[in-house]
Amino acid sequence: MNQTYYDAVTTLESKGCDWEYIQGWIGGYLGNPKREEQRINDAYEAGYEDGESKNTDNCDKWIKS
Repeated sequence: MNQTYYDAVTTLESKGCDWEYIQGWIGGYLGNPKREEQRINDAYEAGYEDGESKNTDNCDKWIKS
């Protein structure tokens, strides 16, 4: 892992993002295969796509209130 990864995950956690979004982001960032179909949800899918592109720009949509 590198500092960018740690900083991004810390930011996502401190903002209170949905845990499924964070898990998706981590998987996408690391290039892990996606979860099996029945375990994928919208938050995970969005996080995975953002992780693949290595950005956190859309995380505000997934902050839990």
